[in-house]
Amino acid sequence: MTKESLIKIEKLFKTYKGDDEPALKNISFTIPGNEIFGLLGPNGAGKTTTLNILCGYYKKDSGTVQINGYSLDKNLKEIKKIIGVVPQDIALYETLTARENLRFIGNMCGMRGKKLNNRINECLELLSLDKSSYRLVKTYSGGMKRRLNLIAGLLHEPKILFLDEPTVGIDVQSRTVILEYLKELNKKGTTIIYTSHYLEEAEQLCSSIAIIDYGTILIEGNLQSLIKSKSEYSDLETIFLQLTGRKLRDN
Repeated sequence: MTKESLIKIEKLFKTYKGDDEPALKNISFTIPGNEIFGLLGPNGAGKTTTLNILCGYYKKDSGTVQINGYSLDKNLKEIKKIIGVVPQDIALYETLTARENLRFIGNMCGMRGKKLNNRINECLELLSLDKSSYRLVKTYSGGMKRRLNLIAGLLHEPKILFLDEPTVGIDVQSRTVILEYLKELNKKGTTIIYTSHYLEEAEQLCSSIAIIDYGTILIEGNLQSLIKSKSEYSDLETIFLQLTGRKLRDN
């Protein structure tokens, strides 16, 4: 696929059992290659559902998805080899050390021996966890767990990285380390698909975005071009509020 359409989604529908309204309603958009793409929206908008379908965790009702030229329906095994996933919930074993967690995850990805150990050492150092790597994860702070959760998703050096709220609930220092690392990772060629509620963070990080609400894509494209397209769009937060409104989404 071209840089303009590393991931291509067409007419995607998803309704959960027992729900009257679809979680996703006929959504179509493309994700450019070698960019940081923000999938943004209020609570319950459909962001996580979309990511879970792209990763093969949930089945779609209808529509087509292509990732790096592979069909999601026909080539899920090939797709899983080139993607990494960092879920919103911490996906680590609390009673294992950081190194034990990463060794286990690396083995599941088919990594072994010196290559795996070198990769673990590299990632732990880059995200400032090398000095605490022999501690049990249950002793880690929230920010440390988030950083280790990120390493777990990219240990096998995926071409595409899916991140669901990777900086939620952590301190400024950990957030800064994570965001700087993601920028460097992207510069080296990794395409990143990222969801977040932190719009200022997303504006600094993302080159392209799509805003989703009530399961529908409201706008999509290059962020700076979207801001320049209308005089009332001064920043990402303005675009977001004009399209999704100010109604609270607590439920």
